[in-house]
Amino acid sequence: MHPILYLSRCDLRLSRSVGALCHAAEVRLLLDARPTVQQAVDAVRAALAGGLDPDQDPPRSVVPVPTGQFLLMPAFWDRYAGVKVASVAPGNPARGLPRIQGHYLLMDGPTLTPMALLDGVALTSVRTAAVSAVAADLLAVPDAERLVVFGTGPQAQSHIEALCAVRPVRDVVVVGRNPERTQALAAQYPFARAGTPDDVSAADLVACCTSSRVPVFDGAKVPEHATVVAVGSHEPEAREVDDVLIGRSTVVVEGIGAATREAGDVVLAIKSGVLAADDLVSLAALARGFAVSPGPRLFKSVGMAWEDLVVAATAYEAAE
Repeated sequence: MHPILYLSRCDLRLSRSVGALCHAAEVRLLLDARPTVQQAVDAVRAALAGGLDPDQDPPRSVVPVPTGQFLLMPAFWDRYAGVKVASVAPGNPARGLPRIQGHYLLMDGPTLTPMALLDGVALTSVRTAAVSAVAADLLAVPDAERLVVFGTGPQAQSHIEALCAVRPVRDVVVVGRNPERTQALAAQYPFARAGTPDDVSAADLVACCTSSRVPVFDGAKVPEHATVVAVGSHEPEAREVDDVLIGRSTVVVEGIGAATREAGDVVLAIKSGVLAADDLVSLAALARGFAVSPGPRLFKSVGMAWEDLVVAATAYEAAE
C-alpha cells in the first residue's frame, strides 16, 4: 500500500489527532513551491492537449445542510483518481472562520488506494488560477499589461500571480468593497493600486474573483481587445458579468454541461436571449486550436473536479 502523504509543511503523521491538521496557508506555501504556478498551468494545458474531456466529469454533488452546503467532487484521469470534500458555511466569516473549507484525497488510479491528502482550500486557490491562466494565455493579446482584479481574497491574489505568469502585466488595479482589504492586497505588489469598476475601460485583462451575485462592472466599458475571467460563482442564480458583455464576447467555459448547469453568468444570459448554448466554446476546444472571433473574450469558470485532480497529482509528484 502507498503511505498517505499529507501535503503540508507540518509533516503530519497518521497517528496525530485531527486537531493537528495544518492551516490552508501552510499548505499553500507548499503548493506555491511544489508545483509552481507555471507548473500547474503547464499541467492543466498538457491534460487538455492530451485528450482530457472536462464534460466527462460527474456533476458536482451539492447537499444542503442547516448551516450551509456540502460539496463532493470526484474525478478520474490517467494514473490518478481523487475526490474533494468541501463545506460552504456563509456564516463563518462572522465567526472568524473561512467560508469554504475542505480536503482533497488523491488516489492511485488502477487500485483506488489513497496516496495523499491536501488542504482543499489551498488546492482550489492554485488550480482555479492555473485554469484561468491557461484560458488567458490562449485568449489575451500577447502584450496585455493592464489587469483589473475584482475581489480581495485568496482567489484575487492567486489570479494576480497566475496572470502575471502568462502575460507581461505591469499595472494591476484592485477593486473591492472593503477599502482596507483592497489597499492591503494592492500593497503586496509594487505595480498595484486600488481602483474603481470604471478602470475596466483601460484594461487588457479583467479577473472577477468575488462572491457578488450581481454584475460588478458595466460590460459596455470593456475594450474590444480585452479578456475577462470570471470565477466567483458556481450557482445558476449568481453572476459577476452582465448581458452586455456576454452579448459582445466570445464565451469560453471549462465544460459545456457544467456551465449550462451552474454558471449563472451563462444560465441567465441564455434565459434573457443574448446567448445560446451552441455559442459556448469549451476550454478543451480552445486548447486544441479553436479560432476565436474578434471582440472581447470571456472565460467563465465554475471549478471542476478534473482541475483539482490534475493539480493535486502534479503537487504529489513534486512532493515525493
